[in-house]
Amino acid sequence: MEHFDASLSTYFKALLGPRVTGVWEGKYNFFCQGTRTAGESDMKIIRVLWWYYFSKLIEFMDTFFFILRKNNHQITVLHVYHHASMLNIWWFVMNWVPCGHSYFGATLNSFIHVLMYSYYGLSSVPSMRPYLWWKKYITQGQLLQFVLTIIQTSCGVIWPCTFPLGWLYFQIGYMISLIALFTNFYIQTYNKKGASRRKDHLKDHQNGSMAAVNGHTNSFSPLENNVKPRKLRKD
Repeated sequence: MEHFDASLSTYFKALLGPRVTGVWEGKYNFFCQGTRTAGESDMKIIRVLWWYYFSKLIEFMDTFFFILRKNNHQITVLHVYHHASMLNIWWFVMNWVPCGHSYFGATLNSFIHVLMYSYYGLSSVPSMRPYLWWKKYITQGQLLQFVLTIIQTSCGVIWPCTFPLGWLYFQIGYMISLIALFTNFYIQTYNKKGASRRKDHLKDHQNGSMAAVNGHTNSFSPLENNVKPRKLRKD
């Protein structure tokens, strides 16, 4: 647990904290921030985003660990698409638009990953697992992240600056694809499983009711069998 706390603290200090301070010091514009327009603050953002890009490489390695452990059920279309695309997209980002408007989505994503790593770290402790009821809310947070990124990116389209418009349009399209895939994952994982559990509960309840009715009905059968037919009187 101590190693997990240290890892989470390192992730926060290395990726999330300096990015927030860089945005604040550089007085980044929420609606649209051009590349290399904030001096030294841009260099701070660039250095932090390089570490963010490196974290995407580590996350992509999960796929190979799944293969080595033969956990093929975890290698889904969503997993491969999300991690492979993020790794390649951020290579282009770091080489062409490594600061400016690129900061927002990465900052939100880092915050979501702090929550995710908190969940996975706690789930490794058996005594904590009964209290981890909030997994689906992490997925909801991811979906909210994509929506907020679309809104902020659209601001750069409506009120443009020196940030390339092509990248903004691409990011909006990419976020829409993630919303579609994560929404499908949410429905398959939580809504359908919840409906299946309710159906099983209803079925068990009905079976229990039928058993009770049958037991009540059968309880009269011994009495019926013990009743002897009365002999007819012969007058």
